[in-house]
Amino acid sequence: MLNLLKYPLAALALALLTACSGNEELPDIAADAGEQQMYQEAQRHLNNRNFDLAVRALQMLESRYPFGKHAEQAQLELIYAHYGAYEHEAAVEAADRFIRLHPQHPNVDYAYYMKGLAAYTGNEDVFARFLPTDITKRDTSNAKEAFAEFAQLVSRFPDSPYAADAKSRMVYLRNLLARHEINVANYYFRRGAYLAATNRGRYVVENFQRTPAVADGLAVMAQGYLILGMNDLANDAIDTLAMNYPDHPALNEQGEFDTVYTADGLQRSWVNKATFGLFDPPQPPQFDTRPMKF
Repeated sequence: MLNLLKYPLAALALALLTACSGNEELPDIAADAGEQQMYQEAQRHLNNRNFDLAVRALQMLESRYPFGKHAEQAQLELIYAHYGAYEHEAAVEAADRFIRLHPQHPNVDYAYYMKGLAAYTGNEDVFARFLPTDITKRDTSNAKEAFAEFAQLVSRFPDSPYAADAKSRMVYLRNLLARHEINVANYYFRRGAYLAATNRGRYVVENFQRTPAVADGLAVMAQGYLILGMNDLANDAIDTLAMNYPDHPALNEQGEFDTVYTADGLQRSWVNKATFGLFDPPQPPQFDTRPMKF
């Protein structure tokens, strides 16, 4: 058995957990409680934002009265309760179950919306909620899933009261996914995988039109094609960049591409050359214009 006197941090953690659990009210639903009473108890926990207790109360209600008058509503509210308890996978499963059981329900659009919302926040953890992180550099599988779910909602239920919010989130997710591609391209530049970097930039330009990342996608293409010696393609990308985003930092005052790399290799400053590479080393390309507004 763990000696808590030897491990004060463990003792403190156990004390906090004990205190939290001691303050948590367990569902005091009698074995012979009626459906209405059980539903009101679940509503009380939802209103008090005691989502863990709400989940248990709603599950108990459904198990005792699977065909009662509150059964379908309880299944809908169970989705929200799971979501509120940060049980995102469980929320998605509950939404899938409701859609499967009640495809013609008048509120089935809510299930689709909550399914997207749960996927939307599915990769959040306790640290992400308190520490600043660049989510465009994290895994985007949840973002792609959420975009698909919101797109399905908007397509199937264009007049849904949740459609407008879903569209707004889709715009945000699309911008996020485009920026992620630019971050990957920057990584490939650092690794010397120039063709892979160029392809990422082209993918953004071709598939994420009207996103802020398109400007950096063109810059990635220009830089990549210059490195690869594909000057005609590089000039096309530079002309498009200069025409649409003349203030992009990759362009100088004359509208020329201020390249770091050419087909001959790194562009070295005179300081770097004079010191035989000891000072002012050239840095690999890095395109990120998020602080700017074109």
